[in-house]
Amino acid sequence: MADSAMAPPAAIEAPPPPLPPAASSLWSFPKRPGVRLTSEFDSESSVFFNKLSCKLFDNLAKVKLSFQNDHRGQVSQPQLAFISKHLSIHYDLDDRTTLLKGSFDLAPGVNLRAVHDVKSQEGEVSVLTKLSDHPNYALELSSALPSAGLPKATLKFPLGEVSLEEREDDEVKRVLSINGIVKGNLLNGVCTAQYEDEELKLRYSFKDEQLSFIPSISLPSNALSFAFKRRFGPSDKLSYWYNFDANNWSAVYKHTHGKDLKFKAGYDSEVRLGWASLWVGEESGKAKAAPLKMKIQFMLQVPQGDMKSSALMFRHSFEADGYYHVLLSGEVETRVKEKQLAGDG
Repeated sequence: MADSAMAPPAAIEAPPPPLPPAASSLWSFPKRPGVRLTSEFDSESSVFFNKLSCKLFDNLAKVKLSFQNDHRGQVSQPQLAFISKHLSIHYDLDDRTTLLKGSFDLAPGVNLRAVHDVKSQEGEVSVLTKLSDHPNYALELSSALPSAGLPKATLKFPLGEVSLEEREDDEVKRVLSINGIVKGNLLNGVCTAQYEDEELKLRYSFKDEQLSFIPSISLPSNALSFAFKRRFGPSDKLSYWYNFDANNWSAVYKHTHGKDLKFKAGYDSEVRLGWASLWVGEESGKAKAAPLKMKIQFMLQVPQGDMKSSALMFRHSFEADGYYHVLLSGEVETRVKEKQLAGDG
């Protein structure tokens, strides 16, 4: 027992020496940045809208190429852009015009933004200043270049904003014009007053978990309208809108299944058109967030009293990541005959 108690502790093995750094090869290349392709097809115009983007410098900047092509492969509206946090360069290959956009912080709470069209030598510059003690209050001065008058001044505060600018008038050369919008809580709802171009729009919005009621009126035209929305559960909602001045109305029914499947159906009396649409993929989201990184929309439009002019349209957008992509396009028939709607074809 005494010998075992006085036995020395077991030796601790030393960690293995670190591996030597790998020798750099003469044929090694830096990692290529990922390329992202987003394509959207609109059957109504039979046009593909394509965007090819690549992030650079550890996501500090991005190069984007956008263009359109039809089913014949004809390319139109090609544009090339370099986008970063403080500087963006947009170049139109057809018009050969360059648009420069910049945004810089001159001091804490002071931001300078500028836009300049190189070809037309026109642009705009603005300075936004936030109060250090009250960041929700800000003053913005903006002016077109070349300047033709006083800069536009906009005061922003938590309940809205008010702007003062100089405009040309038919009788008087230049006059001061005031526009603004103010929001506030009233009777368990939100009241909004917007004044623009000598027209005052008053809007009240009441909303709870199941019901929304939104009346609005414009002065001095006295144009009155209201919107009514009723939710029947987490997946079903009915919306109705009526304009008393023009005697027009519209109704929309919406049913959702999760966030990636949505069905809508409605009617608009102003254009005398009934329609139904089906969204696969989140309607307001991007294609990369949808299942299989794609979104599809089918829409059927049926004019009232003219079934032969009915149209079936679809819009398909997808997004792919990688280095090499191939885009295949084909012609799509969008018109639907009356007998096909009846189930004969």
